Amino acid sequence: MLKNISLNRNIVIQTAILLLGAVLFLPGLGSVHLFDWDEINFAESAREMIVTGDYMTVQINFEPFWEKPPLFIWMQVLSMKIFGINEFAARFPNAICGIVTMLVLFNIGKRLKNERFGLLWVFVYIASLTPFFYFKSGIIDPWFNLFIFLGTYYFVCFTAPNEERNKYLLVALSAFFLGLAVLTKGPVGFLIFLLTFAVYLLVKRFKISFTWTQVLLFFAVFGFVGGFWFLLQIANGNFSVIQDFIIYQIRLFETKDAGHGGFLLYHFVVLLVGVFPTSVFALFTFRKNILQKESDSMISHFFRWMMILFWVVLILFTIVRTKIIHYSSMCYFPLTFLTTWYIERIIDRKESIHWLAKVLIGLFALIFSLAIAIVPFIDSLKHLLFSVVDEFTKGNLEATSQWMGFEWIVGVILFVGAIYFIVFGNKNPKKAVFLLFSSSLIFIFSTMLFVVPQVEKYTQGTPIEFYKSKKGEDCYILYAMDIYFYKNGDKSKSYAPYFYAERKAENNCSDEDFLRRGDINKPCYFVIKNFPKTIEFFEKGTKDVQFLYSKNGFSFYVRYPQMK
Repeated sequence: MLKNISLNRNIVIQTAILLLGAVLFLPGLGSVHLFDWDEINFAESAREMIVTGDYMTVQINFEPFWEKPPLFIWMQVLSMKIFGINEFAARFPNAICGIVTMLVLFNIGKRLKNERFGLLWVFVYIASLTPFFYFKSGIIDPWFNLFIFLGTYYFVCFTAPNEERNKYLLVALSAFFLGLAVLTKGPVGFLIFLLTFAVYLLVKRFKISFTWTQVLLFFAVFGFVGGFWFLLQIANGNFSVIQDFIIYQIRLFETKDAGHGGFLLYHFVVLLVGVFPTSVFALFTFRKNILQKESDSMISHFFRWMMILFWVVLILFTIVRTKIIHYSSMCYFPLTFLTTWYIERIIDRKESIHWLAKVLIGLFALIFSLAIAIVPFIDSLKHLLFSVVDEFTKGNLEATSQWMGFEWIVGVILFVGAIYFIVFGNKNPKKAVFLLFSSSLIFIFSTMLFVVPQVEKYTQGTPIEFYKSKKGEDCYILYAMDIYFYKNGDKSKSYAPYFYAERKAENNCSDEDFLRRGDINKPCYFVIKNFPKTIEFFEKGTKDVQFLYSKNGFSFYVRYPQMK
């Protein structure tokens, strides 16, 4: 009887989590254009798979794209087959990933400790800024990170001294999910696990129990799942794609790819600010002998693995010269676990809230609240900025949005939650933590739903509307970001013309010199940022070009084929 009650309760809770995830992650998926570069990049690869019918080759501009394996692209293809080729379909796989992640965290947390711990971990994760945001995006990383985490989790269980589950099953599951990670984004998924395991071995002084049969099983499963697409490419004679893929992975470590550089501590700042409010609590778990206060051996074992995983990812991508915000997003799993562990101790009054935590919570909440409170008034305040910004930014600010008028309340909600936490945190920690993370969740959800669609109109909305106007037209389109595109050969990328103009294979020419000065056989449209020197340089060096119009910081031109 008790077993049936427990089973029914578990089903109710997991159903509630599923429904909550759907409410949080599905609304507004298609309300904002896809963002350059990554979102449009992957969506365009999926679109081109559908257009060409070639589902084994990842393409961009109808040419082989050697930077990513196909698993996430296949997810988007399936979504587009159901919902059509649009923003909602491109982002839908990550909304599903958000729901799956919530269920995974609950079940792992429940197994590690208890039901409350699992629910708290879910709450902490979804109420943090960038972790929530990524489930509303169309980038690869949410699934990539989930697969790495699951692969690591099952290996953590394999190395746990008191684990009752079949060791061979745990090894196979670990290898399976790590293979999926490689199939999603490449060998860096396995590298993260390998480095984490290496550090763990050093900490344990290489004392780990295993059999060689388990080792063979791990690599057999991992090799089959993670390598079958690569082997198929080689079998089909596309070995050059694999070579280019490997060269690209190496280049990311050695160079600032596509201008994505950054200062040394870039990812430290990204995690501290972006994973608010979780990151603030996690800071207090990085203390010597912190685990002396933990009596549960499995929690201690998992804690060590998560701490190692966090530092491996953070140091690895600090070394990598290419700095992109989502490179350190794998840290979200260990960070939220560490925070959940620490917050549970606060709720149980085994820890008190440090004064520094209150200061940081108040400071970040104030900054985020003020930003959201000011943004809706940008149309009435932007004239104050015209004298201090460049021509391009000034043009961006000339765009207008349809603000509802209540957006500032979202910031107030966050700030009130932070103030309650600061004032009453030690008196009523359970309620204070709940209100802080609830206000953060409301803030993030409302910002994504009401603020981001309006802000986007000041940035890429104008050129995307132009591309959409060229759907079905037999033409070329070239997007030039700035003068350096022409002077220094900086082929700054934009995939927006491909996706939003629904480019066809016969219009895939991107030869800048030919399109500007050659004997073109169909119209070519140019989209350029309104920097005076850029415009001057472009007009002087482009044959028979005609100015169309300027709008919101962009100028639009066209070349027509000459009559012979």
